[in-house]
Amino acid sequence: MSEKLIKTAHFEDTGQRLDKWLATWTGLSRARVKAVLTDGRVSVNGTVETKPRAAILEEGEYIVDLPPPAKDIPEPENIPITIVYEDDDLLVVDKPSGMTVHPAPGLYHGTLVNALLHHCAGTLSGIGGVARPGIVHRIDKDTSGLLVVAKSNDAHQGLSKQFAKKTAEREYVCFVRSAPKPRRGQVDTRIARSKGDRKKMAVIQMRSAEQIRRYGELPESEHGKQAVTNYETVETYGQQPRAALGTPLVSKVICRLETGRTHQIRVHMGHIGCPLLGDPVYGKGRGFVGSEEILGGLKRQALHARTLGFIHPVTQEKLSFTSELPKDLAGLEARLLAI
Repeated sequence: MSEKLIKTAHFEDTGQRLDKWLATWTGLSRARVKAVLTDGRVSVNGTVETKPRAAILEEGEYIVDLPPPAKDIPEPENIPITIVYEDDDLLVVDKPSGMTVHPAPGLYHGTLVNALLHHCAGTLSGIGGVARPGIVHRIDKDTSGLLVVAKSNDAHQGLSKQFAKKTAEREYVCFVRSAPKPRRGQVDTRIARSKGDRKKMAVIQMRSAEQIRRYGELPESEHGKQAVTNYETVETYGQQPRAALGTPLVSKVICRLETGRTHQIRVHMGHIGCPLLGDPVYGKGRGFVGSEEILGGLKRQALHARTLGFIHPVTQEKLSFTSELPKDLAGLEARLLAI
């Protein structure tokens, strides 16, 4: 059953933002408050209110209708997945874009973990916890391509060590605007949550000795984590209007990860002025001439986890797998070749 939280606003509450005020007395996080507002589960004096910035009304009766709590333990679901390799200890999956790797608050169904629980029928490693069984590493929901999943605890521990020591091979192909300068190089920065948007990651500019002397060092929470991406431009397409001759409209870039930070390639390519095509977060507002025709309805960032290699943690065999571009990115490449 749902639970109703009810409170009448007093004079001192008047004019406050609805989302902030609700968070002060409901015990809900700001993110959860936003979710219940969006779902139409908040009313004032009997009228549904969905705007987080709405001002609190004096003597207004506010009701928050909380839905029944969702189960936080993922359940098996018969969802088709593409498995390119499997044995008793691990399996390698070619994940389609649009599929989230593991459950999270508000998303308990349709994930890769749900599909794996059905396929593996209780043989996934438990090291990742009940919400992430077998998950050694992740790729974004709208990134397609390869990832390895552990079925045994020995495999999970062995694979995790390889990722931590940066010995696992991870190669991505992406299509970016313009072209990196130089065409081949390394991006080595620190990445942390963006101050302006906590859903985004951002490159952290470390303070100089003079800035540290004046303002002090950055707070520990803002230091971020080191992120290293090696990239190589393998093909270019078209000519960027009103730019120097030889400046491509789009480039195909291969990225090899030394670290695996959240949104790392997307952040790094945007940082060097070459955001990924179709990226709704890090490429927003950076359109280019003919973009709609070229994108052809692409609904996600043009990023694909093409190659995955590692030493089998149990048999010690060297394994390497390659995934071809999915249909949407293959179509994008065909349109680029026709420029």
